[in-house]
Order: sequence, then structure tokens, then C-alpha cells
Amino acid sequence: MSNTLTRKTPTKPAGPLAGVRITDLTSVMMGPYATMILGDYGADVVKVESPDGDVMRHAAPMRHPGMGAMYLQGNRNKRSIVLDLKKASGREALLRLAATADVFVHNVRPAAMARLKLGTDDLLAANPQIVYASLHGFGETGPYAGRPAYDDLIQGLTALPALTGQITGEPRYSPATMADRIVGLNAVHAILAALFHRERTGEGQAIEIPMFETMAQFVLGDHMAGRSFDPPIGPPGYSRLLSPDRRPYQTNDGYICALVYSDKQWNAFFAKIGLADEADRDPRLNSISARTRNYDFVYDWFSQMMKTRSTAEWMRFFAEADIPHAPLHDLDSLIDDPHLAEVGLIQSLDHPTEGTLRVAGPAATWSRTPPSIRTYPPNLGEHGREILREAGIAETEIAALIAEGALIEPNR
Repeated sequence: MSNTLTRKTPTKPAGPLAGVRITDLTSVMMGPYATMILGDYGADVVKVESPDGDVMRHAAPMRHPGMGAMYLQGNRNKRSIVLDLKKASGREALLRLAATADVFVHNVRPAAMARLKLGTDDLLAANPQIVYASLHGFGETGPYAGRPAYDDLIQGLTALPALTGQITGEPRYSPATMADRIVGLNAVHAILAALFHRERTGEGQAIEIPMFETMAQFVLGDHMAGRSFDPPIGPPGYSRLLSPDRRPYQTNDGYICALVYSDKQWNAFFAKIGLADEADRDPRLNSISARTRNYDFVYDWFSQMMKTRSTAEWMRFFAEADIPHAPLHDLDSLIDDPHLAEVGLIQSLDHPTEGTLRVAGPAATWSRTPPSIRTYPPNLGEHGREILREAGIAETEIAALIAEGALIEPNR
């Protein structure tokens, strides 16, 4: 049997998490991104929504109400049920779903979950083997516990806009939901580790993935610098990352991304521009130790050199010298990149109400249990009845839930 790595979707993909059931009470971006990845890996993800639906359903652009592009990009491989959890019967239905689940994940503030009686103790009482994953802004043992948190706020708290401002003169948020997605990825591996522990021991447990602490660890891993030592031997901040000329380089007809790193690469570059003799160069350029002590000078000097030739000429030279380089993409050219087209990252997905969608599929390749896109992002409440039936809830009970307004079927 061939083990050739492939991103092509099998006819009936199983995925490494086939058979794992996830009750997903997340919304917006962080939690849905995490559960989408788990769904790509083969898990059966049941998205439990409020009567208004995930707020990202309403974020433009969209073809139809409730099916915004941001929602569509983060909720494939899921089924949707709408439960009113403020009603006792709606809460009971959720607990019955969780009783057959392997994972319960939410990004609701803990106090609100406690009011709904859906906290850790409630879920572990319903299913002692469940992994109860809480994604929220701040760890519950600190003074910020219970505060609301969104991507922009967490970026600000973890100094990312300040670092940008240190370089450009004006603090700015990243033009990507960086905190949401990084914390979502951390949630994925925390959930997988908890499932692995349960596989070995049979024990369920509660895990907390706080945004602030996760992003602080992420940022400080680069920028502790002199404060890595006690007492400090200098200020925080990795000087290479904070150099004002660490950016795409302007050529004489455009821009290019390049990183001349090793001494071998630098020597090839020097030969190209007529500075092969070390005596002809500024001593701050002549060794890796000298360059790392003088990042601002090196980046500024290199940026001036880049302006002397065309983008195409530098691209050819860097390719010949095996120096890392890349074109400067915008969003359109990224989507149409020939490498991404060849490996099949951007996939087409037929949706029954939204037509053909283009989505970025799973990036990793697997030899035996590849992740895949199996189902389209669901319409609101599309699968309510079938989900409840699978949980062993009788038709008479389902009818009662509908009559009480605890189960809502917006499309009926």
C-alpha cells in the first residue's frame, strides 16, 4: 500500500478523530476555528447555537442573510442545532447531547455558564469521561477573571500594537484575528492532549485555555530578551524583530521579501554586488555575531542595496544563490498563488443555499488518515432533529421541545 502524502479528499474520509463527538457551544472566531480543525480531523462536531445564531453569520459579505463569509470560512464539517438554553428543557437537551460526547467546548464567560448550570461540575456529572474545554479571556485565578475579551483587546494587552508603534510611530492592531486563531490552535492541541490522557486512563477533565495568558506566552517567547535574566541585563524586545527596516524591501520597480541569513549566503550576496573582499565592507557586516549586534544598521544597509536592481533580477539571483526570498503578495495574488493551486489548498465546496464556495482546506498532509472537508457550513438549526434523535431523544420529546420553544427550527 502506498503511503504517499496527499491532500486530495478521499471518497469517504475517516480522519484521525473519526468517532469523536464534540458538543460545540462556541461562537465568533476563536472557538469555531478550533472546532473546525477538529472537524477537519474527522470529529463529529455539533454546533449548538442560540436562536440568533453565531454572530459571525451576520458579518458581510454574504449572498443570503445569516450566511456571512466569515462564518462560512470557519464552520465547515459541523452540524447545527438551535437550543434555547435559558429554558430548562433546552438545557436538559444539551446535557443529553453532552452525555454521549467526548468533548464539550465553549467560549462563554464562566459566570454565565454557572448561571445556566452548565459549568464544569454539571457537565462532568452528566458525563465523567468528557473533556470540558473552556476558552475565555483570562484565567479564573487572576484579578482579570470574568472580564470580556476580544481579539483586539488581547492584542493590545499583549503589547502587539505597541510593538508595531515602536517601529512605525503609531500603534496598530494586526490585520488578522491573530489572538483568536493562535488561542484557537492552542485549544486544539490542549483538547487533543486531554483526549490522549483519557484514552490511556479513562479520565475526563476540565481544561481552561485563556486568551491573555496564551498570547502573553506567545509574544514574550520572542521579546523577553534582557528580562530573561534575574536581575535583568537589559530591556525586553528582540532587536531584530523591532528594527525599522525589517520589512519587505523596495527594489527599483517594486518590492521583494528576502532574508540573507548564513555567512555563506552573505558571502554570495557580497560577491554579487562587488564586495567580495572583506576589507571593502563595513566591519558590522562581516560576521554573524557582528550583524546580530547591529541589526538596525544591517537592515538599513541591505534595504539601500535592494533599491539598485529590479525585483526580477533579485529574484533570479536569490534563486541561484539559494537565498530565501519571496514575492510580496497581496490578498488576490495569495489566493491565486501557483504553489497553493498545485497542492490544492484552496478548495471548492458546493453549498445547497450559498452556491460554490472557495475555502482554504487543511494544510497538513497525512499518509494514512488525512483530514478533509466532508460537509458544508450548516444553515442555522439545519440538523436539530437528527442530532436529538442520535442522542436517543424520542420524537414525542422532540415535539415537546419545539412546542416549548426550546428547540428552534428557523428554516421550517
